[in-house]
Amino acid sequence: MNQNMRQVYDKFKGEKDFLILSHTCDPDNDSVPIMKKYSDSMQVDTKQWVFLTGRKDSLYNMARISYTIDDPANNLTDIKDQFLHTQFWALVDRNGDVRKIYDGLKQREINLLLEDIAKELKR
Repeated sequence: MNQNMRQVYDKFKGEKDFLILSHTCDPDNDSVPIMKKYSDSMQVDTKQWVFLTGRKDSLYNMARISYTIDDPANNLTDIKDQFLHTQFWALVDRNGDVRKIYDGLKQREINLLLEDIAKELKR
């Protein structure tokens, strides 16, 4: 999926108000040094594409509640039993509001995202 996201990054890198946040789905294994190594391997400007890790419960709640890219009903009683990996991407505006959700595995949806980002950056 990051190769698909690379299309988005390549089109908008250098734009003043453009930022990609990529959250790990496996924070138990993806430490800060591992995420740094991965971001270095992507050869991107980490001021415009940030690879995040953190507490599992915080990351999963953000995906389910803030970005609405997973159903909160998928929460299991024990956070250790949960695993969340989704192909959905959220377009978030300058105010922090989710504008739309896209399927990052479908080129048609990626193309729509590119159009919508261009519109948002003109606002």
